Parts: sequence; structure tokens; C-alpha cells
Amino acid sequence: MSSETSARLLRLLSLFQARRDWTGTELADRLDVTPRTVRRDVQRLRDLGYPVDATPGVAGGYRLGAGSALPPLLLDDEEAVAVAVGLRSAAAGGALSGIEETSARALAKLEQVLPSRLRRRVGAVHAYTDAIGRRAPMVEGEHLTEIAACCRDAESLRFGYRDYTGAETRRLVEPHRMVHVSGRWYLLAWDVDRGDWRIFRLDRIEYPLSRGPRFLPRTPPDDAASYVAKSISSSPYSHTARILLHAPEAEVTQRISPLVGVLTSVDEGTCELRTGAHGWETLAIHLAFLGFEFTVLEPKELVGYLRDLRDRIGRAVASDASPRATGVPGDPGAPGSSRVPHGPNGPYGPQGEGGADAQGGPEG
Repeated sequence: MSSETSARLLRLLSLFQARRDWTGTELADRLDVTPRTVRRDVQRLRDLGYPVDATPGVAGGYRLGAGSALPPLLLDDEEAVAVAVGLRSAAAGGALSGIEETSARALAKLEQVLPSRLRRRVGAVHAYTDAIGRRAPMVEGEHLTEIAACCRDAESLRFGYRDYTGAETRRLVEPHRMVHVSGRWYLLAWDVDRGDWRIFRLDRIEYPLSRGPRFLPRTPPDDAASYVAKSISSSPYSHTARILLHAPEAEVTQRISPLVGVLTSVDEGTCELRTGAHGWETLAIHLAFLGFEFTVLEPKELVGYLRDLRDRIGRAVASDASPRATGVPGDPGAPGSSRVPHGPNGPYGPQGEGGADAQGGPEG
């Protein structure tokens, strides 16, 4: 096989990996050869063990099928760096446990074949990056894939579960979908015994799992991500509120973690926040530190606590004769509205670490 043919086969393989389906004419145009040469090259790939399938019909062509062995992947520079950085992060320990050694082996193989310029880029990310903050609870990679398979195959699951209070129960569920939120993994599933949708923290499920009979998939009241976000940000709290924020959703999203509240765009300049806390005082302070003009939609009880907070801060400022005193937050003539100075992360700290999920969320 000539070097020209070998190079063309690599280009052909790269095209197959970049897109699922190709017609013979498209491949011929991309490779600047005749359709007959494309057919010969496809057969050469098959002889080398690549499962290239032919698709029938007028618009038929070729696609790279799934084989029993994993074929070599052709990556461009940016793809190679992305894979290497991801493997290095997994090897260092992320939200999944049990894959560190496997990730390290895969990274070693990849770095052996990386050009020196790419090895330097990947090495720089590792050498000059540090992690800070608490680590989320770990989940075994094999458990994640097993639950995902049950979601895909509509197989019910039995498992023991420990909620945030420490209470242990046995559950029979019909798994629907997993959601990853701020380092934690959640399972949205239909609880057969309770006859309702429930979410479960994967790190609180007792393993091994027991698979049950298959089921007819149900449709949840909302998409999985939205359902979990609403549940963990407001449902577990005794005090919940709807707030109209006078700022675009894109701007507010940068300051509010999914663990703290759910945002819904109203128009170009406003959005609605649904959030909760274990007391009106906590919720009032949280809203004050967001740094946006806002109006309380419900409940009205929250307005009274905001007024008390405004008056308390006003008295403290009035008693301070120093030039460092700041103005009184809020507008006395606009009940339910407030604007106050704010810190970079709000009262819950970075990414809302003290928000709803600090108590475990509305599990089971």
C-alpha cells in the first residue's frame, strides 16, 4: 500500500468519525477521487477490521458501524487536549470514584502519542491548576453506568436508601434519568410504592443494586433537569417564595446556583426566581444580597421581614456618624421592593453551598 493510499485511508477514517452518514459522492468530493476509488478504500478499511456499513437507497452511502474492538480514534489538536485534560481531572478524583486508575492508564497512553506542543499545553493545565472548596460526595463509576443502563432499558431497581435525616428505607423505583448538579448526582425515578416521582442522591443509595422487571416508561411532569432543580432549590424548605428580579436572566444566572433557586425568563429585562429557606429572615437576607432590584410576588409575609431588615439597617447607618456609612437599602415608598449592596457570592457563599442541598434535598 502506497503512502498516498495510506494517507487517504486516514482521511477517510477521520471523515467517518466526524459524521455518521456519508454518500459515496460526498466522500469522493472530499477526498478528490472517483466513487470507484472510494469503494476500494472502504473495502480496504473493512479488510483492516473497521466495520464500515453500506446504507441502501437513493441517498444511501456509508457509515462507520460499531465493532467488537475499539478502532483507533483520530483527534485534532483541540480534541486531544480536551480528552487529556478530562482524563487528568478524572485521575485526580472528581465526582466519580473507582475510575482514577483507569483514567491514569488511559492518560498515559494518550500522552505517549501526543506531539510535544500538545503535551506542554496539557502539562501546563495540570501544573498550574489547584482546586479549592469542599468535594462533593463520590459516586462509583460502575454504579453510574449500571443505573444509566436501567434508565435506557426501562428496568426497575430495588435498593436501600438513606435520606438526609439518616432514615433508611427500601425502594422499588422505575428509573427515568440522572441529573448532575454542582458535583452531585441525582436520579429522577417513579417510586412504585409511593405512586409519585422522587429524586435520589446517588451517593446515598446502598449498593449493590437489585434489578427488577421491565416497565413501560412514564412521562414526568417536567424535563428531568428542571424537575430536579426545582426540587432541590425550594421543595425541602418550609418557607418558599416567588420573586420578580428586575434584571435579565442571563445576568442573574451568573450569581445564582441551581442549588439556590430556579430562574425563569419573563422578558428581556426581568426574570422570576423560585427559592426557599428555613426562615423568612434567611430568605430576606438572601434576596438583599443578590444585588438586583426585586419585587416579592408571593408570599406577602416576606414583605414585612424585608421592611424590618430595611429599618434595622437604616437605624444602624443613622447611628454611625463616620463618612464610611452607606445609604439605607430599599425604597420606603415601594413596598416589597429593595436594592442593597452585595458581595461577590451572596449570603450562601460560592455556588450556594449553604443552599437547599445542604440539608440533602427533597429525597424519596
